[in-house]
Amino acid sequence: MTERADQFSISLAQLNPTVGDVAGNAAKVRAARARARADGADLVVLSELFIAGYPPEDLVLKPAFQSACRTVVEELARETADGGPAVLVGTPWVDDGKLYNACVFLDEGRIAGIRYKVNLPNYGVFDEKRVFARGPASGPVAIRGVRVGVPICEDTWLEESEEYENIVECLAETGAEILVVPNGSPYARGKADIRLSVSVARVTESGLPLVYLNQVGGQDELVFDGASFALNADLSVAAQLPAFEESITTLRWKREAGGWRCNGPVAPQLDGDKADYAACVLGLRDYVGKNGFPGVLLGVSGGIDSALCAAIAVDALGADRVRGVMLPFRFTAQVSLDDAAELAGHLGIRYEVLPIAKAVHGFEEILSGTFAGLARDITEENLQARARGTLLMAISNKTGAMVVTTGNKSEMSVGYATLYGDMNGGFNPIKDIYKTEVFRLSSLRNNWKPDGALGPSGEVIPPNIITRPPTAELRENQTDQDSLPPYDMLDAILERLVEREEPLATIIAAGFDREVVARIDRLLNIAEYKRRQAAPGVKVTRRNFGRDRRYPITNRFRDDGRPLSEPDDTLVSRAGRALGEAFDG
Repeated sequence: MTERADQFSISLAQLNPTVGDVAGNAAKVRAARARARADGADLVVLSELFIAGYPPEDLVLKPAFQSACRTVVEELARETADGGPAVLVGTPWVDDGKLYNACVFLDEGRIAGIRYKVNLPNYGVFDEKRVFARGPASGPVAIRGVRVGVPICEDTWLEESEEYENIVECLAETGAEILVVPNGSPYARGKADIRLSVSVARVTESGLPLVYLNQVGGQDELVFDGASFALNADLSVAAQLPAFEESITTLRWKREAGGWRCNGPVAPQLDGDKADYAACVLGLRDYVGKNGFPGVLLGVSGGIDSALCAAIAVDALGADRVRGVMLPFRFTAQVSLDDAAELAGHLGIRYEVLPIAKAVHGFEEILSGTFAGLARDITEENLQARARGTLLMAISNKTGAMVVTTGNKSEMSVGYATLYGDMNGGFNPIKDIYKTEVFRLSSLRNNWKPDGALGPSGEVIPPNIITRPPTAELRENQTDQDSLPPYDMLDAILERLVEREEPLATIIAAGFDREVVARIDRLLNIAEYKRRQAAPGVKVTRRNFGRDRRYPITNRFRDDGRPLSEPDDTLVSRAGRALGEAFDG
């Protein structure tokens, strides 16, 4: 019988895995275990599906990938025969022909325990029901004389679905002494408060202390912010790890009369605009690094979107890996040329000017016969954008550097972007940032930068770029407000349409002009085909364009703005309802 422990040291390995890099992720496990051993830890914990990288999406369905993950887990298990810390690590696991989202407990040279995720999320960016089987509810795992409950991520989020099984209650009833929760929880503004609220609810219900371990790093459009924490049973904060950076922290728990208790380090946290900016930096850094690009390039127009993207790129990668290209035409104002050059100088990036007149005139000459007798219109404006996009992609092809796309969420919402033009590129760090926040983040960056940022301190974005009215400069004296409402109004309407899915009648009732709301809704709908072809970009809001919001391109439904009709329940017969109940379950 294992002797009851009165002290228990847990190393939280808040690390940055790479999806598919099974060997690399295993190497991180080994390094974390070595660090935990040096700290005298009993257990080192890694995040959800760490061996595979999270989220693995349909990659996890490949038998070869499943086998590679299991082989590495078995290797790690054998290595624990050396008497060092036990390991709790997430991995896909096949059992009796079913694929599970699992955590394996490795100790004394063997796989000493396996726990499966029970509640599989199927909303927002998550679709785990497509790939994983629902696991059975299990009791705690005995680790060095301590009964540890291991609910995996969604197993603690009971508020998300009435169908969820209360795994924490099950663990408490079967003797768990402490809850260790491996997570893969992506960043969104305000998410940290939600995680804490959920965890507080589980501690309150169970009376058990809780350790919440989250991964960190970028995976395509998702950014994981880490910010792992621990709560004592009295709801006091036992520890708080930093956000947006790797950290291995050992927490020393002591058994007291009321249960286990810890007083660990508490790192300051980022929130609001600062957290959004840090997420954009980390997302771009990992997309470039994990996909093997030597660096990035972007069109620097003298406008605020490209200026903010350039600052993010330098903070993510360093000035030596960022290249700015100004691509002027006859509508490009001298102030734009001056501001772009000043921006490049502040950031210290390589910068060049490539006039596009010859390319644009060449396209127009080729098309002159085809367009004979037709008036000039937006087509010629788009030719400018497409000439720029072609040149940027040519430089990318020649150098291997990835083109950074610079369109904000306001523009992507209403389709103010040119396919195969300014939409060209591999990744967009501000894709989920509305224009009003672009202004805020630009001003913020001139006074602050996140820890670990590689760019210079101080003013990097010329103030004139921030204060000058936005313009695409595709025709004489053009400004964005020629064809769009002011951005504070536009973004407020879009937030209601996109994030909240509010009916037009509700938005109009809130005080917005009916015609403006209807027009913005129409633009949002007809731009879906463009968004489907857009580069991925960092998710920072509750609902981004991509994994969160999946609308059909071919779609004739339009909200006419009338108040929603009330359902007529009298039309549903009692027999019909009884028939439905008869088939229920």
